[in-house]
Amino acid sequence: MNTLVPILALAAGFLVGYTGILPDIYFSIDWPEVLLFALMLQVGMGLGVRPDLMDIFKSLNIKTLLLPIFTILGTLLFSTLAIFIFSHGNPSDILAIGSGFGYYSLSSVLIAKMKSATVGVNIAGQIAAIALVANVIREVIAVSTCSFMSRRGKGMAAISVAGVSSMDMCLPMIIGSGNDRQLVSAAVVHGVVLEFSVPLLVAFFCGL
Repeated sequence: MNTLVPILALAAGFLVGYTGILPDIYFSIDWPEVLLFALMLQVGMGLGVRPDLMDIFKSLNIKTLLLPIFTILGTLLFSTLAIFIFSHGNPSDILAIGSGFGYYSLSSVLIAKMKSATVGVNIAGQIAAIALVANVIREVIAVSTCSFMSRRGKGMAAISVAGVSSMDMCLPMIIGSGNDRQLVSAAVVHGVVLEFSVPLLVAFFCGL
């Protein structure tokens, strides 16, 4: 159900925009920027209120720190392969879409805002919609497979597949019935690093 909400919201937004019932004041506000700042504020608040924050930092090791780096590299590698499949698409746009790491709300807002200046609002909206769907699909795959991989002793692989959601939605599935402190720390750090990487990488590829 959670994965259907953003798609339904997108459809509702399309219908509202198509009917032309929006008041003039709507167009005077830079909504993508407002939403972006609100999302980043939520990221900081969510991290700051964790009661186990200091324990997580104390349990950091080289494997925990390398995992998000390999997730980023692996995702960008397979996004590069997609360039050859969708040869009519802009390679930088495909990499920007892949750089969402499952964070569909933030990546789609960023792409819509940054691409509007270069390709126009309509094309930017289309790319943002593709980013939304692609990253929702990644989260669906993560939700469907994390528990299975974790039960098979592939907890680190499950974290990587989960992307940004390794620190929230997929965390209970990754740790299962156990309370492996190392696995919890790896999942949270992985999610935080990816979450901060999304705006940096999306901005970089949108600017190419």
